[in-house]
Amino acid sequence: MTGQDKKSRNETFWATALERAHLGVWDWDLATGECFYSATWARMLGYDERELANTSDLWLRLTHPDDRERALASGERHIAGQTDAIETELRLKHKLGHWVWVLDRGGIVERNADGKPLRLMGVQTDITKQKTAEAELEQVNVRFRLALAASGTGIWHHDIATHKSYWDTRTRDIFGLVADTDEVTADLWHTYLHPDDKEATERAHQPPPGSSGVTASQYRIIKRDGEIRHVESLVRFIAAVGAAGQILGTVRDITEDKLREQELAFAARHDALTGLWNRAAFDRLLAEHIAAGAPLAVFYVDLDYFKALNDFAGHAAGDMALKSVAAGIRACLQPSAHAARLGGDEFALLVPHCDAAQAERLAGAILAAVRGADLGSAAAARRLAASIGIAIVNDRVTTVADALACADDACYAAKAAGRDRFAVFSAEAATGGLNAARLAADTVDAMEDGRLKLFGQEIHRLGRPWQENRHVEVLARLVGRGGKLIPPSEFIPAAERFGIAARLDRWIIRTALSRHGAAMKSGAIALGFNLSAQTLSDPGLWDFVDSIIEETGAPHSGIGFEITETAAVTNFDAAETFVRKARERRCKVSLDDFGAGMSSFEYLRRFPVDAIKIDGSFIEHMAESRFDREIVSAISGIARSVGCAVVAEKIEQAETLVMLQAMGVDFGQGFLLHRPEPLERIVAPAIGPVTAAPARKAS
Repeated sequence: MTGQDKKSRNETFWATALERAHLGVWDWDLATGECFYSATWARMLGYDERELANTSDLWLRLTHPDDRERALASGERHIAGQTDAIETELRLKHKLGHWVWVLDRGGIVERNADGKPLRLMGVQTDITKQKTAEAELEQVNVRFRLALAASGTGIWHHDIATHKSYWDTRTRDIFGLVADTDEVTADLWHTYLHPDDKEATERAHQPPPGSSGVTASQYRIIKRDGEIRHVESLVRFIAAVGAAGQILGTVRDITEDKLREQELAFAARHDALTGLWNRAAFDRLLAEHIAAGAPLAVFYVDLDYFKALNDFAGHAAGDMALKSVAAGIRACLQPSAHAARLGGDEFALLVPHCDAAQAERLAGAILAAVRGADLGSAAAARRLAASIGIAIVNDRVTTVADALACADDACYAAKAAGRDRFAVFSAEAATGGLNAARLAADTVDAMEDGRLKLFGQEIHRLGRPWQENRHVEVLARLVGRGGKLIPPSEFIPAAERFGIAARLDRWIIRTALSRHGAAMKSGAIALGFNLSAQTLSDPGLWDFVDSIIEETGAPHSGIGFEITETAAVTNFDAAETFVRKARERRCKVSLDDFGAGMSSFEYLRRFPVDAIKIDGSFIEHMAESRFDREIVSAISGIARSVGCAVVAEKIEQAETLVMLQAMGVDFGQGFLLHRPEPLERIVAPAIGPVTAAPARKAS
C-alpha cells in the first residue's frame, strides 16, 4: 500500500470515527488566526460545512452570551500554561435557533523553538441530552430537598467498609451537634441514645447485608444539654459493587407528635375540667379491681347546692368550685386510690383494701374538703356540701353497674337524711339504685331488640294549621320486657345516672333521621331532639350528626336541638360551643324549660338561639295564676324583642290557649293541641303536597 493510499485510508478512518462519535473537531492556527472546523462540527449545529466561514471567532459568535467569558478564560489559562488542557462546557446556537450543549476539550499541539504556542486542536461533543438529564435530576433533587426541609427529615449514612458515618445538616441539628462537615465519628450516634432504648435501637440499626427491607424505629436521645427528644428512623441496607455496602437512614424529631399523643391519651381518659378520670376510664379501672378480688370501697359523691351556686355566681364560679372540690378529694386519697368525675357535679372514688371503718373516716375527710372548697369571691356567700354513698365490694361477681348502683343508692339515702353526710349501702335499706342500674341496662338492650320506640309531639303555630309549621319534637318511650310502657321520667334519669344518656341520644337521632330523612329533605317534616348534658359534652357529637345527615339526606335546616338549663349548667363552655356549631350549620336551637332556673336570662343573652320553650310549670296554671300570666307575658315580650320564637308547653286547657294567643306566643304543644303518638303516624300523613313554611324569624 502506497503512502498516498495510507493517507487516504487514515482520512476516511478518522472522518468515519468522528461521524460515528458525533464529535466536532476544531483546529486553530494562532499565527494566521485561521480556524478549521470539521464537517461533523457543522452538522452538529445543523449546518452544511460550506455554510460557515472558518474564522477564528466563528465559535465565539455562536456561543451563548452567558458562556463566552467562561469559554475564553479556559483557553487563555491553558495558553498561559496555567492548565494542562482546555476543558469547558458551553452552549452553541443551532441553525434552527435552539442551543446545543457541548463539552469542549483540547490543547496546544504545536510550539515554536521558544516554546510559544502556535497551534491548538480540540473536539466538541454534543452533551445536550446529558445536560437535560442533569437539569431534570436537579429539579427532582430540589423537590426532594424541599420535601425533606418541609418534613424536618435528616439523612445519614454509614459506610461499612471504611467505618465512617456522615450526617447532613438537618441530622446534626436534630442531635444538637455543631460541626462544619458531614463526616462524624462512627461511635458518636451511640453516645446520644437513651439508656432504656439503647439495646433495641442499636439492633434496629443493623440491617443484615443483602437485605432490601426498611426498618422503622422510634427511640429517645439525650442531647448534650440534657434535653430528651423522641426521634424516628427509617433504615435500610444499600449494596455497593465491590464494597461492603452502606447503611442509609433518615431521622426525624417526633417529640411534639409524642407530646400530642400523650395529651390525647390523657384527654381520652380524664375529665377536661378537673383532671380526674372520666366515666369510661373509671369503669375500666373498677372492673379490673373487682376482677382482682381484693376488697375495695366505691364512693358516689354528689355535690349539694351546686346548681344554686351556678345560678347565683355563674358558670365560671361553678367551674372553680368543681376544680377545687376535685383537688380536695385528690388530697384525701392514698396513691392507690382513684377518683373520677362522672359528669356534672357527681364524682366517684375507688379505694382498694378499704373496709367500712376506713371508708367512713375517708368520707368524713372528703365532706370537710368539699365544705372548704374555694368558691371564689363571686360566691363567697354561698355554701357547698356533698352527699356521699359508700358500697363495700368483696367478691368478683359484682358488676361495675351494681357496685356504682349500690353506692348511688346509699348517696340517695344520705341526701334523704339531710345532705352533707355519708351513708353506707345495705341491701335492707336499698332505695332502688339497683333497679335504676338494671333499668339503664335494659334501655341499652331495648336499642338492640326494638323495644325503644320513637314518639313525637307536634309543635303548632298558634292560630294556624299545623301543616304550615310541620315541626315535631322527637320523644322516646321504653317498652318493658313485660310489654308495659316505661315513661321517660323513669328511664331517662337512669340513663343519665349510669352514663348512657349520650348513647341514647345518638340512637334517637340516628333512628329518626334514618327513617324519616327523605321526608325531611322534601320539606314534609322537621324534627327536634332533646339533648342531655352528657351529649352536650361529647366532642364527637357534630362529627356523628354530620355523618348521619350525609348518610340519610336529612337537611341541617330541618333539624332542631333543645338544650335545658340543667344540661347547660353542668358544662357551660360545651353548651356554648354546641350552639355556635349548630348555628354554623343552620340547625335550629331552642332553650328548653326556660324560666325555671335563675340563669335562664343569662343563657338567653349568651346563646344565640332560635326559640325558647317556656317551662310548663308557668303554663299549666295560667288560668288561675296571675303571677304565671305575668311571667309568661314578660318572657314572650323579651323573646320577641331579641328575635326568638316562643314555644309554650303543657297547654292542657282551652282558656290557656286563648291567653297565649293574646300574648303573641308563637308556638304551642301539649295535650290540648296534640298528644304524643308514634312518630310514624305523624310523618305518614305529612308526606304529600307541602305548604310553604313561613319565613324564619331573625335570630
